[in-house]
Amino acid sequence: MAFSDLDKWISQYPLLEKIIKLEPVTWINPYRKKMGEIRSLPLNKRDMQDAEALWKRFAPYLAKAFPELKSTKGFIESGLEEISAFKKLFNERQKGKIEGWLFLKRDDELPVAGSIKARGGIFEVLHYAEELALENGLLKPGDNYEVFDSEKFRNFFRQYSIGVGSTGNLGLSIGIISAKLGFRVSVYMSSDAKEWKKNLLRSKGANVLEFEGDFGEAITEGRRATFADPKGYFVDDENSKYLYLGYSVAALRLKKQLDEQKIKVDAEHPLFVYSPCGVGGSPGGVAFGLKQVFGDHVHCFFVEPTHSPSVLLGILTGKMEKISVHDLGIDNQTEADGLAVGRPSAFATPISKLLISGIYTIEDDELFRLLYLLGKSQNIFIEPSATAGLMGPQRILQTNYIKENNFDPKNITHIAWATGGVFVPKDEMDRFYRRGEKLCEHKAGVVN
Repeated sequence: MAFSDLDKWISQYPLLEKIIKLEPVTWINPYRKKMGEIRSLPLNKRDMQDAEALWKRFAPYLAKAFPELKSTKGFIESGLEEISAFKKLFNERQKGKIEGWLFLKRDDELPVAGSIKARGGIFEVLHYAEELALENGLLKPGDNYEVFDSEKFRNFFRQYSIGVGSTGNLGLSIGIISAKLGFRVSVYMSSDAKEWKKNLLRSKGANVLEFEGDFGEAITEGRRATFADPKGYFVDDENSKYLYLGYSVAALRLKKQLDEQKIKVDAEHPLFVYSPCGVGGSPGGVAFGLKQVFGDHVHCFFVEPTHSPSVLLGILTGKMEKISVHDLGIDNQTEADGLAVGRPSAFATPISKLLISGIYTIEDDELFRLLYLLGKSQNIFIEPSATAGLMGPQRILQTNYIKENNFDPKNITHIAWATGGVFVPKDEMDRFYRRGEKLCEHKAGVVN
């Protein structure tokens, strides 16, 4: 899209005017299909089940290689926690009320990598490692995968390099698991990546390369450098089905958690899920998985910063990955570092166009207010970007979506997907919290 064509595009898509002005918007997706209306997708439920089987094969290795996974027998999973105290405080401080049940999916506590990226990033590296080991005769079907935690395997993997472009959390997941297996790993990080994430990666044995530009520059340079190595493998966040499949398995785990808490999901008791969104791979993979498990009874919404609405622009205009926020003069500058992405995923976005119910955008200050309210009410502290889904119930209630679908708001189960936070240094988190507290005080305690 040429910047000179803006008037034409705004006349065709009036919402663009508010998006360009960096105003928060809520967009209900007119392209969404019922599951029975979708003829084909690049992946299916069997692919997701195969991905879960790979996680199970690697569980003995993960339990051995990472002490924090010993108690879970090698499974990387997070809790599902009702946050009624946050809901109460939130409802006291603003006009529109959250009705129904409100839960937090605690991917901020995911072991090993400390974010939702542990699901996709670790999965893709394990898939590649298994493939190499089988092809080279180091492994045969039925072997105990504890053998991956051995000098023989580490020496073998040292012949190979892995590269990834990242704003932070994906780099952490790829860097940590790749270095643990023995790969030579390089993480190409954009300017918005936090310094503590770079330092943590270096401490785990990853090579960190820094760029002055945004995620687009980091991933482009990462591809070029990795492909120059005959034994290089690039984890492509803009176009990876393996990252996507790793995320999708979360749906199978969530189904079990909902069953354990006796939470119904059916036509009268819909499930609304709100996921922070960067390039669109992790929320897209989760949405794909949820749709395979719950069908039309689950309603998935993405959340993007007002300064980085890449997936919204891609789906709204139909341009998908061929449009960047920079094409509209939007700067892609946000404190939500994991969401600071200018161009959406080529693989995930066309699938999300058919599956998700909508997207809303949120201002940075709102993220810090939510961070403060969650910490104050629940003693839960997550990254600013991870708070984005907490606004979802209120924002969707302000549209006609619930009324048009004839839902009773009191029967909806809302899940805000927390995407990262456990590894944030305490002084950094304290700074986030104080900023949120000041913003709430400045607005006389009212969250808009």
